[in-house]
Formats: sequence, C-alpha cells, structure tokens
Amino acid sequence: MEDCEWVLVKEPTDRDIWSPSLKNGEESSSSRPLEIRFNEAAKHWTDALPIGNGRLGAMIWGGVSSEILNLNEDTLWTGTPGDYTKPEAPKSLAEVRKLVDNGQYAEATEAAVQLTDNSPDVYQLLGDIKLEFDDSHGTFQEEKYERVLDLDTATVKVNYSVGDVEFAREYFASNPDQVIAAKVSANKPGYLAFTLSMDSKMHHHTYVSGDNQIIMEGSCPGKRKPPKVDANDNPKGIQFTAILDLQISGGSDNLQVLDNRRFRVEHCDWAIILLVASSSFDGPFIKPADSKRDPKSECSSMLNSIKKFSYSELYARHLDDYQKLFHRVSLQLSKSSDSVAKESGRVSTADTVKSFKTDEDPSLVELLFQYGRYLLIACSRPGTQPANLQGIWNCMLEPPWDCAPHLNINLQMNYWPALSCNLKECQEPLYDYTTSLSLSGCKTAKVNYEASGWVAHQVSDIWAKTSPDRGQAVWALWQMGGAWICTHLWEHYTYTLDKAFLANKTYPLLEGCTSFLLDWLIEGRGGYLETNPSTSPEHAFIAPDGKAASVSYSSTMDMSIIKEVFSDIVSAAEVLGKSDDDLIKRVLKAQPHLCPTRIARDGSIMEWAQDFEDPEIHHRHVSHLFGLFPGHTIGVRGTPALCKAADYTLYKRGEEGPGWSTTWKTALWARLHNSEHAYRMVKHLFDLVDPDHEANFEGGLYSNLFTAHPPFQIDANFGFSAAVAEMLVQSTMRDLYLLPALPRDKWPNGCVKGLKARGGVTVSICWNEGDLHEFGLWSNGRTTTKRLHYRGRSIATKILTGKVYTFNKQLNCVKTYALF
Repeated sequence: MEDCEWVLVKEPTDRDIWSPSLKNGEESSSSRPLEIRFNEAAKHWTDALPIGNGRLGAMIWGGVSSEILNLNEDTLWTGTPGDYTKPEAPKSLAEVRKLVDNGQYAEATEAAVQLTDNSPDVYQLLGDIKLEFDDSHGTFQEEKYERVLDLDTATVKVNYSVGDVEFAREYFASNPDQVIAAKVSANKPGYLAFTLSMDSKMHHHTYVSGDNQIIMEGSCPGKRKPPKVDANDNPKGIQFTAILDLQISGGSDNLQVLDNRRFRVEHCDWAIILLVASSSFDGPFIKPADSKRDPKSECSSMLNSIKKFSYSELYARHLDDYQKLFHRVSLQLSKSSDSVAKESGRVSTADTVKSFKTDEDPSLVELLFQYGRYLLIACSRPGTQPANLQGIWNCMLEPPWDCAPHLNINLQMNYWPALSCNLKECQEPLYDYTTSLSLSGCKTAKVNYEASGWVAHQVSDIWAKTSPDRGQAVWALWQMGGAWICTHLWEHYTYTLDKAFLANKTYPLLEGCTSFLLDWLIEGRGGYLETNPSTSPEHAFIAPDGKAASVSYSSTMDMSIIKEVFSDIVSAAEVLGKSDDDLIKRVLKAQPHLCPTRIARDGSIMEWAQDFEDPEIHHRHVSHLFGLFPGHTIGVRGTPALCKAADYTLYKRGEEGPGWSTTWKTALWARLHNSEHAYRMVKHLFDLVDPDHEANFEGGLYSNLFTAHPPFQIDANFGFSAAVAEMLVQSTMRDLYLLPALPRDKWPNGCVKGLKARGGVTVSICWNEGDLHEFGLWSNGRTTTKRLHYRGRSIATKILTGKVYTFNKQLNCVKTYALF
C-alpha cells in the first residue's frame, strides 16, 4: 500500500446523482465561469466583493497601492436587552378599536401611534484591515489588473503586474475554522513589501502582541445613540476583539513593528493573514455587563486551533465545507442548442449587466441565481445570527433602516431560497431566532394585548424586539410578523419530512403563535372574525370620508397569513397525532369564520376589508397577494377566479419598485404560470445602478451584483434565486409542476439539477427548444406519490425511497436505478 496514491473522492451532491441524456444545453454552458469580475479596484463600497462564513464577513476592495477589507461580525449591535411591553397599550387598543368600529379610520390611524414603541437597535461594523504597498505599485499595468469573486470556490482573487513582477492576492472566509484568510504573494522572490494595520470606526484600541499579531479590542454603544453629555448614562454594550495573525516568508527578519500598532513587511515572497473575531454577546436576554464570555480568550483559542493547519489545508477545508452546499444545485441556460459559451475575457460583470437590456444573455441569470445561493451560504449558517437587511455586510455606524430584520417581507424573503434551492441548513438561524422572538413575544402579547401565545411586529433586532416600531402606524403597527415567520417552520417539514423537527421545534412555536391569533381575532361584521386594528404593511388608503388613513380592520394580508398558519397547525397536528387537542378544535371552529379574500369592483384583489380608494396604485408592497406567494390559498388549480383577480392586481401595480418588490412580483407571476410577465420582471432587475446617483434608480443591481432598493438591501438577491426556482419547479405535498413559468423564447434550452420540492423530493430537469426533454426525481425521505403536471398534461407516479426515476417528455418512466 506504500506505493499507492490516495485520492480524495468527494461525496456526490444532489446535482451529481442524475445525468441527462441531453448534453447540448449543459455542455454549452458548463465552461461559463460563475464569476463576478472587475478590471479595476473598487471605487465604492458596492464595487467591493463580499466573502463570509456565516458569522464573519469582509468586503474586498482590491486597491493596488492600498488594499482595504471592511470587516463585519454578526453579533455587533448597539443596545442591551429591552422591555418590549407597554402597560398602557390595552387602553389605547380599546380606543383604536372603537374608532375603527365607528368608521373613523383617519382618527384611528392617529390614535394608533399610542400603540407604537421604541425603534430597534442598530447593526454595527467591526473595522478594517489595511495593506499599504510601496510607491512602485502606483505604476501597475492597468490592462492586466483583475479582481474576481469565484462562486464555485467562494474565493476572491486580485491579480496585477508591476513591471515584470506579478502580484496575487487570495481571500476566503472559512466556516469550519471560523477565520478570514488572505494570501498575498509575488512571482519573484523578495518583491513583496507592505504595511499592515487594523482600524475601526467603533470605540476601540489596537496594539501589537508578540511577534506577529495585531489585537483590536472595542465596544458597541450601550444605547442606540450614545449619550452626548453624561457618559455614565450609557450602559455597557457588547464588547469585541479581533486578532490579526501575520505569517511571512523569511521569518521575523523581514518584519518590523511600527508605533506598536502596525507591521512593516519587507523583501518577502509571500504573506498569510488570518483574522479571527469574537464578541461578548451571550444571547438576546443577557446584558453585556453580565456576559461571561471573554472575546480575547475566544479569539486566541480559535487561532491556536487553526495553527495546526497549513494555509493549503485551511483552504481545502473551506472548499470541502462550502462546496458540499453550493454544488447541490446547478443551472444552465442557453438561447440555442448549438450556442457556444462566451469567452468572458476582460469583460466586467458590470458591463454584462449594462448589455442585458439588449442581448439578454441567460448566463447572467445563471450567475445571479447562484450568487443568491452563495450569499445565503456566506451570511447564514447554523449557530449564527439570521441574515439581516444587508446579510452581514455593512460599513456604516448608522446603516439604512438600521440593517435590522424587517418582518413584513425582508427577513422572510432572505430565506425564500433556502428550501427550494437546497440549502435547508442555512435557514437554521431563522428558526433559532424565532424561538427568541417567541420568548419576548409572550410578554408583549400578554401586556400589550392581554392575549396568550406570542406576537412579533414589523421590525426587530439582535435583542429579539417584539414590540411595534416607533413612528406612524402605517409601518410600525403590524401584528403578523411572527405569524409569517411561522409559515417557514411548517415549510421546513413539507420539504424535509423531518418529523422530529416538526415535533420539537415547529409545533411548539406554531402553538404559541396560533394561541395569540385566536385571542387577537374578535367577532365582527357579518359573523366574521376580524383583526382590529389592522394595516396592510406600509400602504395607506382613502377612507369613505375622503381622509387618508392606514388603520382599519381585517386587511387581506392579515387574513391570508392567519389562514396559512391555521392550515399549517392543523396539518402539523395531523402528522403528530394531535388533532384532538383543544387548540386544534378552536382553530377548526374559527376557520370558516375568517374573512374570505374578496375581489374589488375593478376586478383586482381587495387589499383591505372594504373596497377603499387606493391613493398609490403602483405601491411597492403587494401584501394582499400573500395568499398566492409565498402562501397557498390562491392557486391556478383551486381558485381560478382569484388567480384572474391576482393577475389584474399585478398588472395594476405595475413593474416599477425596489429590488425586493421586483423579485416578489417575479415569483407571483411565476405562481400564475405567466412566463412572459415573470421574465419581464427578471429583465427589469438588470439595471446597473450608479452609486453616485442612486436616488435616480428604483431597484436594479450594483456593479458587484448586490441588489438595490436603493440603497443596498440583500433581500432581492435571495428573492431572485427563489423566483427563478419557482419559474422552473413548483410543488405542493401532492403536486409537482415542471417548467410552469419557463420563458421558452428566452431560455429555450437548459438544465437545472438538484432543486427541492415539497414531499422530500429532489428534482432535475432538462429541456430543449422550449420543450421538456427529460427529468429525474428521487427521494431520500420516504416513498411518496406525486401528480406530475406539464403544459396541461398530468400523471400520477410513486417515488420510492433511494431510487432515481428518469422520465422522458411524454411523462413515461424510462429507467430506474438505485442511489449511490
């Protein structure tokens, strides 16, 4: 055996299990690199390239004379645990309800401000790593410069030449070793020289420790905005430590310490930089002053644990961990069966976005689809905080909308691709966060609303804030945030069939949520159960008396989410043998009395319980279509009249709107099986935003493919991946729709492998000249029966555990083989 060479064979992922007989589309696209490419250094933050391991993030600018890495750690927030109750709220609630009952909606809107509370705390930044090179780098060869994020390896590379010396930088963020790693090198010995430092906008101090480390220790403000007069009024905030470890060729002879804060490297071949960071955050209910965590000690332990690995080993461990997730799904799209992949050459990704309006290159759709999956892996892993409004990437002390998780669409959209795009592990932080919300939400429900169970409103933070935001009721007052998140918990079961998770995690949270909803509903008009007060998130109406208002009763979104939650818990109870529980009996009794979704006089879906005048028909939110997507109470098979009304509603809303609105509309059109309009929304997103004049844009993409509100919000990156998946595969527990919204004239040839469908089924599909060619199905969970649908044809088939089924375009099974 000593003469044999061992070869590491990677475990096959879902995309590897099934191989189609059709190769044209796959082969023509397989050479297209999944890369975001620049031919110059970043000029704006949204030109920088993101890396992350779920908890730590960095933005790589790629400057030649001066390189900057903006750093983030996901537990760095202002504030301390809060009291999310308002004892005087029940009195205000009674007043608002009376005004609504009297039809005084404007007055109710004004009075509802009394129910709002404080603003959330604010996500902060960690700091910057800075590398400053010598003057020779000012004369680099611009035509040879390249900066690339490779999605296949989750690695950023920067390459450039100064004279005849080629310089290379490589960056990655490792999840298994919890480190951001960089390697800087030159192809000629002794030509590498730079100064290395670390700094932050936060309150901090930095110093050199030992021969090769820079330590930064700092703290977050103990209040949202630190007091300016009396420093004693500021409670102790979250403490943090970051340690920068430097390893170079040639040893300490080539290293000099400057002012006890920086390193100067001279005459070096290569340098390896390792960054670890930690904080004193010990959960949403422990004050930073009471935390037992020691960030500096934790950082030292992390560094000690990875010192046993070489740089190459760290990189290999990173690749293995990342690719096990990323490689589960592949997507290839092409315009024709004999098309040849474009040579990317020196064409920047920004230039391809600019040209999309005319050439509509489907490879850019592939890239943005996979970029959403990459970003989710990079900012949400088991044990981390949930992805916030910017994932984990932020460079401001006061970021837009506080970078806080918004529960009226944005947080949920962040996780839309987790299940369908085969990244279920990445949704675990949302489940853990929901548990925290349920604990603080019990107090909010009891005190503010005198109700059982738990509630969460429109915006939260790391401290699991569950009370309403401060400000106008139109955005601040909305009691359905926690209920919407609970639908994700049930969806986890529908995709995975994980009964243990259903029993131990989902059902207890659903029980608490349902208890609140049952208490929140009150008997109202026409024998229906109502929500009062009620808003349709961030949208207003004109009341019958001609006054502008936002508070009424039983908005369509309220009722749609409640119907979804009630249906979910009834189904969950059936799986778990709890159908005779008193709570389920109460739900079954209440369901027939929930307000139905109504059609307005003009043929659209009514947004409110009454057919109020809409002062902004092109409003960015499409809350009243929740039942179509992500909900399931409106569907092409079961509710054709409501689908027709939903179609008109989307037409009436128009195509304009921020990025997240664009991708939500894409998914909604897909659910209606309207490929033309779904693709129009896809195309609408490909608008290159000028960060110097971003106020002139609505939606679009920055040059690094971050999606724009503007400013940057990450939700549309995730929404895009989910919407494209929805165009290709849709499912219920019983039905599976193949290519339901495929734009056949735009993507006539293609292949997608490894998407997930409800019922524990994995789906791969190839199509040719706009028509289904063949597809494969398999299940690792249990034997299941699916009714397959394609362009008006359908068949029922049984899928046995552990076997792959390949079907041709006539929906006939042609071969079966065991999974390896």
